[in-house]
Amino acid sequence: MERLPTGTDAVHGGSRGSVSFADAEGSAPAVRTPEGAPVARRQPDVEPVAMRQPDDAPVAMRQPDVEPAPQNAPTAPSRSGPFAHHAVALPIVQTSTFAFRDTADLRRFMAGDDPDPDRHEYARNGNPTTRAVELRVAALDGAEDALLFPSGMSAITTSVLGLVKAGDHVVLFRDAYRKTRTFVGKTLARFGIEHTLVEPGDLDALERAFRPRTRLVVTECPTNPYLRCVDLERLAKICRAARARSLVDATFATPMNARPLALGIDLVAHSATKYLAGHNDVLGGTVAGSTALVSLVRELRTEMGAVLDPHAAALVGRGIKTLALRVARQNETALAVARAVSDHAQVERVYYPMLESHPDHAIARAQLRGGGGVVSFVVRGGREAAARAVDRFRLATIAASLGGTETLVEPHALLSYADLDDAALAEAGIAPGLIRLSVGVEETGDVVRDVLQALSGA
Repeated sequence: MERLPTGTDAVHGGSRGSVSFADAEGSAPAVRTPEGAPVARRQPDVEPVAMRQPDDAPVAMRQPDVEPAPQNAPTAPSRSGPFAHHAVALPIVQTSTFAFRDTADLRRFMAGDDPDPDRHEYARNGNPTTRAVELRVAALDGAEDALLFPSGMSAITTSVLGLVKAGDHVVLFRDAYRKTRTFVGKTLARFGIEHTLVEPGDLDALERAFRPRTRLVVTECPTNPYLRCVDLERLAKICRAARARSLVDATFATPMNARPLALGIDLVAHSATKYLAGHNDVLGGTVAGSTALVSLVRELRTEMGAVLDPHAAALVGRGIKTLALRVARQNETALAVARAVSDHAQVERVYYPMLESHPDHAIARAQLRGGGGVVSFVVRGGREAAARAVDRFRLATIAASLGGTETLVEPHALLSYADLDDAALAEAGIAPGLIRLSVGVEETGDVVRDVLQALSGA
């Protein structure tokens, strides 16, 4: 059984390196040690604990020698309680601005001499609730720092704009979220930034695509919707050799299944709407990486106003508490579904990285702890057959998105690509009969039976 790095502070903001919230006088929060001395964004010391995996769990992900970061939910918060008024749950600091005791306090802050490194004067620049969750995300991803955004796309677009400028060149792998492709292919072009699309996982094509002005490579791992996996360690080396940055959207993997930063990637992003929050009730996004790169993105986030409100941040923080439990079940259920439909007469092809039939199975087993909660499969008969199958689902709900506690099913050509005919779908690389299933936390057997009975009438 594989052992995952875990720790109390990553999910509860426990006593070591925790965020101490303002008291009734309204003073700003500080990152403090148990003795109360302010420190700068300290990461907690943790001990690894075991996480339940299926009997055939993939081999351990390749990682360089790095200090493990906390990733699992503890059974209880710190006994002393890290928050104001001895609260167990993360307090929501619902304010748009912050007070100063007097002008001396204000002068000290403006001079950069405030003892609290995370104090702010205005909520667009930061918020104690949001900052507490950012530190948890940084711990989960093994990063020096992290940022929250109001959506996953906001995290991606702000990060890209923070790293490139007019005249630069960006490389993107073709199998990616449609809005990401649109942003890189059309929106960036309006600002004089060129791009090249390469086939999923083809690192030789990536090297050929590099130009003197290539500054950034963007990929997902696994990708949406075909769950392609790229060798991140090799990708990172290629980028470093070319003096380009790398940005990986690891939404489908979550920090439970993948650690791109440990393999040399520069920035890792998540749509927190999905697994991190995990309850289909809030939008959010995250970016994590080195202090230097995150600072560049933070500056642009402040200028563009792409900040997550504290209530939404608290919902993301709540979801992180159960992330490990949910992902363990979703890994197990998705693998069971993938195996169950692999030999079904109505199914033309199944895409799940932990199946040997997947084109990137070897890479997935090397760098993923689990395959995640999404299974994509193509039914025979195109759009209409996919529609008939989706209409027969009883447990799963027809809806966009993924990663929540409820099982969701999407006829991809009818929802994400409804504006394209079959010829345009083929050009985009999307099969007309593609169904994307995001499993929830229901009983595994119930989900499998629902899928099989739906396919029986397709």
